Amino acid sequence: MKRIIVILCLGCVFFSCKSRKGIVTKKPNNTSNQIGNKKEETNTTKVYANNTERYIDVHKVTAQQEMNLYGIPASITLAQGILESGSGNGRLSVEANNHFGIKCHGWTGKKIYHDDDAEQECFRKYKDAKYSFRDHSLFLSERSRYSKLFKLKKEDYKGWAKGLKAAGYATDKKYPQKLISLIERYKLHEFDKEVLGDSYVKYESPSTQERTIYTVVKGDTLYSISRAYNISVKELQNINGLSDTALSIGQELVVKPLSNN
Repeated sequence: MKRIIVILCLGCVFFSCKSRKGIVTKKPNNTSNQIGNKKEETNTTKVYANNTERYIDVHKVTAQQEMNLYGIPASITLAQGILESGSGNGRLSVEANNHFGIKCHGWTGKKIYHDDDAEQECFRKYKDAKYSFRDHSLFLSERSRYSKLFKLKKEDYKGWAKGLKAAGYATDKKYPQKLISLIERYKLHEFDKEVLGDSYVKYESPSTQERTIYTVVKGDTLYSISRAYNISVKELQNINGLSDTALSIGQELVVKPLSNN
């Protein structure tokens, strides 16, 4: 009888030890997974050559959406945004999300005051940059002085750039060239192509060799030049993107466009 009890006790001890051994777990090593995740995050982080490239990447979709809705080339919108906002680093864009330097003009929303053509001028302030892009579209589409722009082909970014200056959007005489340079340097016209799809046709502006060019000399006025070439002063201004009648000696003017040859 004692032998049976001893055997039973030994069996219980053996079973208990085996059960304890079964619940011991090894702590998983997550080091490789963590490293892998870090590598993955690094690979998805975009690197930009400069602030302008970053600006384009951030706002290209918004510009294309505005093109779909209002017919303003995305290339023009982006180039203007880059130029007006300093690639998103200017005070108006940083503190007011105003990427196009649009002034108050009866604005009832929030405002910011900034030195521009005059000291402490009133500019519109937005809670998000996308509203600045929308206001830019409305600003151009709802003002009659920009109506000629919407008769241009959407592929004609050069015509749009010159037309903006002619309509008085900016006072800088080199404004069209600056926009065109940005569009061509960063290939912004590719975003127009994406929006237009199969209907996109590369627009080729008439070359200056096929036009009649006149070089301004001392004593010339727009009126005297218009009389000499049988063209109105207004036509001269439109062709050359001039917002006033001021001329400088040595300035080259197109006095007969290709369509009149």
